[in-house]
Amino acid sequence: MRDSKKTNILLAMAGAAVLFASSPVLAQETEAPAPATAEATTEAPATDAAAVTPAEEATTEEASGGHGGESLTPMKMFNDSGIVVKVVMAGLLVASIFTWVVLIIKLMEFGSLNSKTNRFLESFRGARSIADMRKIATSDEFDGNPLADMAAAATEEVELSRQAGLSVTGEHRDATITRASTAVAAVQAGLAGRVSGGQQFLASTGSSAPFVGLFGTVYGVMNSFIGIAESNTTNLAVVAPGIAEALLATGIGLFAAIPAVIFYNYFNTRISAYGIRSDGFAAELLNAISRQLDKGA
Repeated sequence: MRDSKKTNILLAMAGAAVLFASSPVLAQETEAPAPATAEATTEAPATDAAAVTPAEEATTEEASGGHGGESLTPMKMFNDSGIVVKVVMAGLLVASIFTWVVLIIKLMEFGSLNSKTNRFLESFRGARSIADMRKIATSDEFDGNPLADMAAAATEEVELSRQAGLSVTGEHRDATITRASTAVAAVQAGLAGRVSGGQQFLASTGSSAPFVGLFGTVYGVMNSFIGIAESNTTNLAVVAPGIAEALLATGIGLFAAIPAVIFYNYFNTRISAYGIRSDGFAAELLNAISRQLDKGA
């Protein structure tokens, strides 16, 4: 009996222990540490992200070629370019400045030339003799004017013929006109050189500046590709600045060449127009001298 009672007591104690272990309170206490683990899991990516972000920023900054997100301005591209490209761009800028200086000088020159020519023609057409023509042509007011020089050369030839004792009228009239015409032609031969100053510079700049700029671009692009090969990357942030700096040379070359070509054509037209005007005056001058010789003046 006692053994049976002991056995029953042990069984009862074991059952109570099983019930006590499976109760909800114990289950909650056992599962309580789980949120801490979840929090640790949730916080881990944040720590990793914080650790990775500086590295990514450093990699991005390194890949950008050290530009640090700065915008590429023409001045910055000029400063960052190589010495050869800088020399090319500086030379083209100087040529462009001289092109505009030539424009201003020649505009003033042609303005003065046409104004003085108009005044001379007005005075010349009022002359009544060859001596009056010569006096007007050699006056200080019209000094250096091409048409005045033509009239001075023709009238001086007539005067020299007279001083040499030659007859300038009658049957010798044609010979006198021929000598006067030759003197006028000699002055006209130098007319193109006198009014075409600066044209050679404009022509040279207009024809060669694009090729000089292209040389700078080719040299700069070659350096950019060498840098790409050395850095072993094709990232656009690394490639773009060098190519942009190289292309700036071509842009400056066109900036110098286009105005030079326009100015050259413009002044070439004005020179041709003045040449036509001088041809007309030469005919007018010889006719006036011929009339005065027929009058015996």
